Amino acid sequence: MRRGSIARLIGIGIVAGGVATAVALALPWLPKPASEEADRIDPLFWFVISICIVVFAVVIAVMLYSIIYFRAAPDDLSDGPPVHGHTGLEIVWTLIPTVLVTVIGIVSAIVLARNDALGANVLRINVTAQQFAWSFSYPEANGLTSGVLRLPKDRSVQLVLQSRDVIHSFWVPEFSQKEDTVPGITTRLHFTPNRLGTFPVICTELCGLGHSTMRTEAIVMTPADFDKWIHSQAAAVASPNAGVAGAAVFKNNQCGACHTLTAAHTTGTVGPDLDKLVAYATEAGQPLESFIRESIVNPEAYIQKGYPKNVMPATFGSALSKQQLDALVQYLISSSKKG
Repeated sequence: MRRGSIARLIGIGIVAGGVATAVALALPWLPKPASEEADRIDPLFWFVISICIVVFAVVIAVMLYSIIYFRAAPDDLSDGPPVHGHTGLEIVWTLIPTVLVTVIGIVSAIVLARNDALGANVLRINVTAQQFAWSFSYPEANGLTSGVLRLPKDRSVQLVLQSRDVIHSFWVPEFSQKEDTVPGITTRLHFTPNRLGTFPVICTELCGLGHSTMRTEAIVMTPADFDKWIHSQAAAVASPNAGVAGAAVFKNNQCGACHTLTAAHTTGTVGPDLDKLVAYATEAGQPLESFIRESIVNPEAYIQKGYPKNVMPATFGSALSKQQLDALVQYLISSSKKG
């Protein structure tokens, strides 16, 4: 091959590689990392992208060069000269991809193995997925449940995931970790958050009509703030004062996102107005306490007029401990009577 042809090929390759590199760097393809695992995944991603850009540049260079300099004349209807192949070239273009794929596989396996390795002092959190909500339980805090995932910074975390109905999938983009929750199977996910902040928790498995609303937040706190939150919430839930305990359960499980309750300063409109529970119980022909308890444990037993079915998770009540359920019921009774 002449020097001029080599120069043209290199020139085309540089332009193609430059365009691909500009596209790769100009757009925010990845969120800012917020875990040790993401700090390993992101360099691996760019390592693979770099290899792809080089391969892309070579392929585009050869293809465009061939189109420009080896195209047939408009009046040439022949099939071209017979070509029997080039054994050396075939070996090279087979060997190079083999080496590249092998290298990518080895580096990926090392990163994934490190990401799956649990650190010391692991914080285990039980995660329950159900249409269409997440529930997080902390065994270290006597089963304290929350609708928001709160995590201490720089501490290894293992999520133990279960589904109560269909397949869901837990994902926090900034953590670069994802795991399915499958009915009848317990799955696990490990990560170590290393950046303070609030990040979205998303279900990435189409799980029904409310799939797009199955979101909550992961809040990464300093270890001191996390311990303070755990102790304060555990003490609140265990408080002999039903108002204090019930208010903690109400807040932790994000009941106010869907319901209005003056005592809790919430204005949700998705579900019934909890200030009107006395009137609702009268309409249903039930005692107030049993009506509230049944509405939590079996929300489809009575649907208030003007509100849709199948919005509140059917197993919401079963995710609460008896102590938490009792506290929530008493809190709603006292709050609705005041309303």
